Amino acid sequence: MIATPARHMETLMMNAKTPNAIDTYVGSRVRMRRQLLGLSQERLADQIGVTFQQVQKYEKGLNRIGASRLQRIADVLSTSPSFFFQQDDSEPQSFAGSEVTVAADPVAEFLHSKEGLALNRAFLQITDTQLREKIVALVKAMAQAQEGRHVAAGRSKADESFA
Repeated sequence: MIATPARHMETLMMNAKTPNAIDTYVGSRVRMRRQLLGLSQERLADQIGVTFQQVQKYEKGLNRIGASRLQRIADVLSTSPSFFFQQDDSEPQSFAGSEVTVAADPVAEFLHSKEGLALNRAFLQITDTQLREKIVALVKAMAQAQEGRHVAAGRSKADESFA
């Protein structure tokens, strides 16, 4: 077989270890859920029968998670396999174009942050449904008040520039 530039390029592309966008997204959801529950990679690995290095590869999207393994991970993390494909609580993630990143989803980005994990862990410990609803209403009101201050501050700066 004669090596041609086209064949060489095809071989290089096949050998490239670039993670698939879906595998990366699913892995990021595994990581988010694991961290939310306060589970270490080692502990998850033990419970699903792999090494912690394999869990790292799953979470980075470097290795694809098979269906039976994903089901086992879902069981250990007390969720359903569909959780790993969802953008939010109700809408499945769209992978059109295959250029999905965690940073493209601000909610996932927040949940990966130190503050997001701490907030969610604390919130999960609250069992009173009415109290949870009041906390959500309080946070929404605070966000709206902050947004109102930013708008007002923008107006006063604009007013100063015209004076």
